[in-house]
Amino acid sequence: MKKDKKYDVTGMTCAACSAAVERSVKKVQGVESVTVNLLTNSMRVKYDESQISDVDIINAVIDAGYGASLKTEEGKKQNFKVELSENPMAKEIEGMNLRLKVSILFMIPLMYVSMGHMFNWPLPSFLSGIENAVSFAFIQFLFALPIIFVNRKFFIVGFKTLFKGHPNMDSLIAIGSGAALFYGVFAIFRMSYGLGIGDLELVHKYYHDLYFESSAMILTLITVGKSLEARSKGKTSEAIRRLMDLAPKTAIVERNGIEEEIPVELVEMGDIVIIKPGVSLPVDGVIIEGSSSIDESALTGESIPVEKQVGDRVSAATINKSGAFKFRATQVGEDTTLAKIIALVEDANATKAPIAKLADKISAIFVPMVMSIALIATIGWLLAGYNFEFALSIGIAVLVVSCPCALGLATPVAIMVGTGRGAENGILIKSAEALEILHNVNTIVMDKTGTLTEGKPRVTDIVLGSVNSEEEFLEIAQALEKNSEHPLADAILNYAKGKNISIKEANNFKATTGRGVEAYLDGVFYSAGNEKFMNEKGVSTEVVRALSDGFSKEGKTPLYFAKGNTLLGVIVVADVPKSTSRHAVERFKEMGVKVVMLTGDNKNTAEAIRSRLGIDKVIAEVLPQEKDQKIQELQQNGQKVAMIGDGINDAPALARADVGIAIGAGTDVAMESADIVLIKSDLMDAVGAMELSKATIKNIKENLFWAFFYNSLGIPLAAGILYPHFGLKLTPMIGALAMSMSSFFVVTNALRLRKFKPTIAKIENAHKNETQNVSVTKVTVVQKNNSKGDDKKMEKTLKIEGMMCNHCKMHVEKALNSIDGVSVEVNLENKSAKVSLVKEVSNEVLKKAVEEAGYEVTSIIE
Repeated sequence: MKKDKKYDVTGMTCAACSAAVERSVKKVQGVESVTVNLLTNSMRVKYDESQISDVDIINAVIDAGYGASLKTEEGKKQNFKVELSENPMAKEIEGMNLRLKVSILFMIPLMYVSMGHMFNWPLPSFLSGIENAVSFAFIQFLFALPIIFVNRKFFIVGFKTLFKGHPNMDSLIAIGSGAALFYGVFAIFRMSYGLGIGDLELVHKYYHDLYFESSAMILTLITVGKSLEARSKGKTSEAIRRLMDLAPKTAIVERNGIEEEIPVELVEMGDIVIIKPGVSLPVDGVIIEGSSSIDESALTGESIPVEKQVGDRVSAATINKSGAFKFRATQVGEDTTLAKIIALVEDANATKAPIAKLADKISAIFVPMVMSIALIATIGWLLAGYNFEFALSIGIAVLVVSCPCALGLATPVAIMVGTGRGAENGILIKSAEALEILHNVNTIVMDKTGTLTEGKPRVTDIVLGSVNSEEEFLEIAQALEKNSEHPLADAILNYAKGKNISIKEANNFKATTGRGVEAYLDGVFYSAGNEKFMNEKGVSTEVVRALSDGFSKEGKTPLYFAKGNTLLGVIVVADVPKSTSRHAVERFKEMGVKVVMLTGDNKNTAEAIRSRLGIDKVIAEVLPQEKDQKIQELQQNGQKVAMIGDGINDAPALARADVGIAIGAGTDVAMESADIVLIKSDLMDAVGAMELSKATIKNIKENLFWAFFYNSLGIPLAAGILYPHFGLKLTPMIGALAMSMSSFFVVTNALRLRKFKPTIAKIENAHKNETQNVSVTKVTVVQKNNSKGDDKKMEKTLKIEGMMCNHCKMHVEKALNSIDGVSVEVNLENKSAKVSLVKEVSNEVLKKAVEEAGYEVTSIIE
C-alpha cells in the first residue's frame, strides 16, 4: 500500500543538509520520492508500506546525521487550535536570542583585549607587556569559551555530518572556527615554551596572532545572521498565521436544551452551535435557525458581507456581522474549510519547485568543493613562501565566506511567502511546481458555464406586446412560472421579485416538458413557452421574429407569453458573463497569453460570448469526455496549457493540463483535481495567480543570482587572488559577516513578495454596485379572433367625446385596459375606442370606466 507522510527534521542549516537527508532517504528500498524543505524543517516521503516503515525512514535521516520524527497522523483527532497557534519559528528565535546575547556579552571584552593595542586602549598591568603574553592569550581563550559553548551546535552537527560523509554549512563553520581556536591554543603553548627558555622572539611571533577573536567572531557574526534569518523566516508564514488565529478558541453549543461554552476542539459533528453578533464561527455548518450577514473576507477576500438564511452553509473563521443564529456543525477540526486551506498551503511549502533542483544539484558538490579550495589555497600560499598564520587565515576565510545558506534559502523562502500571499487573496496553490509552471503558461483554456459566465440564467431583455406596462407583463409571467420547474423560470421569478411585483394565483396549471406551460388567471387562458408551443396555441410570433432571431444569435433564449391567442410579449433569458470576465480576458492577453473557451454549448451561444469578451478562440459543442482530448491537442502543438474549470465535470481536463485551476471553492473534487484552487468564483483570481507566479519566480531568480554571484565573487577574494597585485584579502571575520549578510539579503528580498497585490484589487470596486440592466422594447401586436373556444372573444366600438390629444388617448386606454379581460385600441381622429373582450364585460362597466377618466361615451356599437 502506498503512503504519503510528513516528517519533522532537525539539525538542517543549509541546502547541503537538505540534499544529504534526501540522498540518505532515497537509498531506502521502497521509497518512491522524497522532498525536504529547509525553510520549514520538514520532509515529505512517498513510499510502499509493504516494504518499509516509518522507523526505517527516521533511521535513514539519523544515519545522515540529523534528527527526525513523524508528524501527527492524518485524520487523528487533535487539539487543532492549539497546534495551529504554536509558531514553529518561536522556539528557534528564542534560542537564537539567547545565543546572540551571550555571544555579544563576551565578544565585547574579547575584542577589547585582542584589538585594544591597535587603538592604544589601556589594559590591566597583568595583561600588558611581552612577559605577560600567556596571561594575555589565556584571558582571550576564557572569553572565547562561553561563545564557543553556546554555539556548540555548529561543531556538533558540523563534525557529525562531516564524519558521515555529508559535510554541510556547519562543517565549514566548525572547521574554520575550530582551526582558529586550535591555532590559538597552540600559540599559548608555544609562548609558554618561549618564556620558559627565555626566547622572547618566539613569544613575540605568536603574541598578536592568536585568532581567538576570529574563532569567536565567526560564530558571533553567523549567529547574528542566523538570528536575522530566523526572524525573517518567521515573518514568511504570517499570512497563514493570521488565518490560523481567526478561528475562536471556544464555541457555544446547545446540548440537550442547555447552552454551554466548550473548547472548539471538543465540538462534534451534529452539534448545534449558537452564534451571536460580532463573533467568529468556530466550525463549518448549515444554518438551522435565524439569519445574518457574514463577513467571509478571511477566506474569500470579498469585503462585502454575504447574507445567510436557513439552509445556507457557513464556514469557520468567518465573522458574524449582525443578527444571531444557530447552525448544525457539519465539519469540525481538520475537516473545516479553514483547516483545508491551511493544509493546502502547508503542502505547497513542503513541495519543491523544479527551479530548486538546480540549487540542490550544486549544493550536493558545493561543500566538498569549498573544502578542497580552502585546503589548496592554504597549501598554495605556504608553498609561495608565506607564513603559516597567513595561509591559515586564507583557508579559514574561504571556508566561512562560502557557506551556502543563501543558496538553500533562495527558493523555499520565496515559495512560502508567495503561497502565503496567495492564500490571503483566496488563491490556494497546492504545489511549488504548479506555482513555477504557471508563469510559463502561454494558453489559458476556460470552461464557459460557471467560469466565464455566472452559471445561472437571468433576464436580459423584455419585449412588450399587447400589454401596457412591464409591471403588468411580469405579474402575468410570475403567476405562470412560479409553478414551473424549468431552470429558466427561476430567472423570471428572481427578476420579478427584484421588481417587487405583486403575486397572483394561477388555476388549472399544466406544464408540457420542453415546450411550455398554460394556466387560467381570473378565468382567462394564458400560455408561455417556446415559439413552437406558441404556434400550436394559435399565437402569431411573426411581429417579434426579427428580434427573436437576433436574441438566438447572441446565445439567448426567448420565452413567449400569450393571453388567449394574443402575444403579450417575450422575456429573454441568458447565462451572462460575470462582471469581471472581460477584464480577466483582457489582462491575460496583456500578459501575452492566448485565451481559449472550451464549452459543450452550441456554436451560436459560444460565439456570442467569445465576441462579447474578446476571447481569441472558441471550441464549442464538446462533450465532457472530449475536453481532455482537446487539451492534449493543444499540448501536442507545443503550447503550455492551463485549464480553468469548476473542478467537477472538467476534472479530466484539469488533471491533463500543465496547470489545473479550479474556480469556486468548497468541493472536494475541485481540490483533488486541480493544482490551484480559487476560493471565489472570479476569473480575476486566475489572473492574480499568474501574476503571483511571475512575481515569485522573478524573486527566486533574483535570490539565486545573488547567491551564485556572492559565492563566485567571495571565494576567489577570500582565497587571496587579488592579494599579490592589490594587497586585498578577506579576513575570517569579514568573511563571516559577508556570509551572514548574504543570507539576510536573500530572505529580505523574498519578503518583498508580501507587498504583492493582484490586479483584482485595482478593479474590484468597479463592480460592486453594478446592477442588472434589462432592455425593454415595445412592439405593436395585431390581435386575432380566438379559435380555441377556451374563452369567448367579442369586439365593441365606443364613441367618446372630450378626447383632444394623446394624453387623452392614454387616459382612455389606461381606464379600459384596467378592466380584466379587456384590450383596447383608441383612435383619436375618429373619437372612438375599439375594445376586444375575452370574457363578458357589460356596456355599463365600459362606460363607467371612461366616464371616471373624465370623458363621455355617446354610443357603444357591438
